[in-house]
Amino acid sequence: MTIDHRTGANLRVAVIIGSVREGRFGPTVGNWMAAEAERHGDFDVDLVDLAEVELPIDMSAESASDAGSSKTSLHERLDAADAFVVVSAEYNRSFPASLKNAIDHHKSEWYAKPVGLVSYGGIAGGLHALENLRQVFAEVRAMTVRDTVSFQWAGQAFDEEGFPKDRAGSTAAAKMMLDDLSWWATALREAKEKRPYRS
Repeated sequence: MTIDHRTGANLRVAVIIGSVREGRFGPTVGNWMAAEAERHGDFDVDLVDLAEVELPIDMSAESASDAGSSKTSLHERLDAADAFVVVSAEYNRSFPASLKNAIDHHKSEWYAKPVGLVSYGGIAGGLHALENLRQVFAEVRAMTVRDTVSFQWAGQAFDEEGFPKDRAGSTAAAKMMLDDLSWWATALREAKEKRPYRS
């Protein structure tokens, strides 16, 4: 278990791989990001791969019930998190439908928690997806931190071992984002202990 030395209590971060498309590059980026979060020292990391979660597109009560243990498990993992790092591809200038579906299936799990954003794509490095995600997370009462990590031409940016070819630069960018995420996660958790958040 990783301990936040400033508070004496561990911060739980869910690193979410948003793409479920066959042949996706998401696990490479997600696994690297999860390792960076572990190495940072402030976080206990839960790597959530949406390809392993079955959520219906229909969000009626009956459909939600049919999702069964898969939806319950994801709810519990998101609810337990103090913060999130979302790893997203860019599809047609936005983020994957699988990620939007996972966000929409939940509500209070996101409330008053910080979100770090990691993207990958072509020439834009997935940044269009991240700008769309900022709006969506604001709507579910989560806050995105300013600094992001992005990879242009991601398939060429990583080596065969799953590390960015620019290890120093990528690690520095990840640390900057994670430092901010840790500060906000700690501040918001302490605030909610004094005054529980209500929508």
